[in-house]
Amino acid sequence: MSSLLVFPGQGAQRPGMLQALPADVLEQASDALGEDVRQLDTAQALESTRAVQLCLLIVGVAHARQLHHTPDYVAGLSIGAYPAAVIAGALAFDEAIKLVSLRGELMQSAYPHGYGMTAIIGPPLSTVETLLADIHSPQTPVYLANINADNQTVIAGSNEAMQRVAERIKGNGIAKRLAVSVPSHCVLLEQPAQALAQAFVPLKAPRITYLSSTRARPIHNPEQLRDDLAFNMCRVVDWRGTVQSAYERGVRLQIELPPGAVLTSLSRRVFEQGTVIACEGARLDTLQALLQEEERRHR
Repeated sequence: MSSLLVFPGQGAQRPGMLQALPADVLEQASDALGEDVRQLDTAQALESTRAVQLCLLIVGVAHARQLHHTPDYVAGLSIGAYPAAVIAGALAFDEAIKLVSLRGELMQSAYPHGYGMTAIIGPPLSTVETLLADIHSPQTPVYLANINADNQTVIAGSNEAMQRVAERIKGNGIAKRLAVSVPSHCVLLEQPAQALAQAFVPLKAPRITYLSSTRARPIHNPEQLRDDLAFNMCRVVDWRGTVQSAYERGVRLQIELPPGAVLTSLSRRVFEQGTVIACEGARLDTLQALLQEEERRHR
């Protein structure tokens, strides 16, 4: 059996999420960024895509370091891929801070208003895809962005198009606007992704197996990992497939790093056996013991 750490994406953020973190992590992040990161997690600051993404990176890395045990796999949803790559040993934390800062700026400046993301709960993927094909137009674009579960997808695009999708599924599902102000994981962000790729530093081969949430399979090659990180903003996330891939590879312990527990609830639909748990609400020594037990079984 194996263990997996998972890192959430945008929408999981909340004010004050950095305040209880170890000082050394906050100082390292502040030095790399050239500003005090403690100012990034106010309600007002979190209206910025850049601030949200930096906070999620810092929180994920800080909490993963506190576990003190090495998992077999790491995976992250959207921006969560960056703390996953740091914990895997492929990307230095300092470099991740700089790249994520640029990533957020590029995404925000590409679509400063009028766009976003909406979760669709209830209808199957085929129904959502049919709706998108019917509603999408060059003037009001809308795309599939995430496949989270059999009955949960996320769409991205213009506010007008997403509202039309929401109206069409009334009575057959729920449309929930997410706290994301950019149309992630679709072709609308291809140009920002190209610009981010140009700024990327060379990566190392991951010491811990990195599962791509867009390909739903492991990536070992540093160049492929660089491509995965740079372009995940404009590629569909197959989180359902990623968790299924982990389970089929023998993962029986999944720990979700803060903030939140959304990925935990999604994974429980896949894990027929094993333990799926979020850091939030759990004792640190309990999480450490679970990871230690998985390490012992591998010896």
